[in-house]
Amino acid sequence: MSRVKQFFDRWKTDYDFKTVTAALGSLFVTALFALYNGFLGVYHASLWHGSVCVYYLVLVGLRTMIITARKNADQRAQSKRAQTKVYVASAVLLLLLNLCLVVPVSLMVVQKKPVDMTLIPAIATAAYTTCKVIMASVNLKRRKRSSDRLVRLLLTIGFIDALVSVLTLQNTLIMVNMKNESSEMLTLSAITSAAIMLAVLALSFSAMMNGIKRRKTINDAHS
Repeated sequence: MSRVKQFFDRWKTDYDFKTVTAALGSLFVTALFALYNGFLGVYHASLWHGSVCVYYLVLVGLRTMIITARKNADQRAQSKRAQTKVYVASAVLLLLLNLCLVVPVSLMVVQKKPVDMTLIPAIATAAYTTCKVIMASVNLKRRKRSSDRLVRLLLTIGFIDALVSVLTLQNTLIMVNMKNESSEMLTLSAITSAAIMLAVLALSFSAMMNGIKRRKTINDAHS
């Protein structure tokens, strides 16, 4: 009981610990969502859902790397230089991962969907996306509470994760209503997809540049 009490006491007072712990829980949920999209990709022969499955699995690996580095920083008094290296490497991988997402998003917009999907996947995706967007938005707004760059990167990744979920929801809704698909819907899809992708890439690029600047500052201080 004492350990449980210590856990919740730290949860209430230590924002970094709370964020990392929540990220651990998110790993499990994200992995399930990835497998769910993988199932839809195979069952409906959907390139988009297959791509999303791979995207989220890689994102799970990226989060795991950051959380592990953060844990090592606590246990081994890891240097700022070592933490910055992990931050920069993670930010670069995140940017490359999101750049790769441009291709399936483009296919989603310009091609007709050879899939007749039911309402159940749309409802499940909508519920998941709504919860994720609300939580990620609140956490991103509060990220100034932390001075730890790895923790702040986790929050940024969480928000990007939520934005990609919006793309997934949009594609699912188009599939459900494909009988009524029109040029106006495709135009709207193109506009919203482009806006979301620009936001995702901007966040990724900003994180990478912040890490590079931080590394340069640390290297200059040690030279």
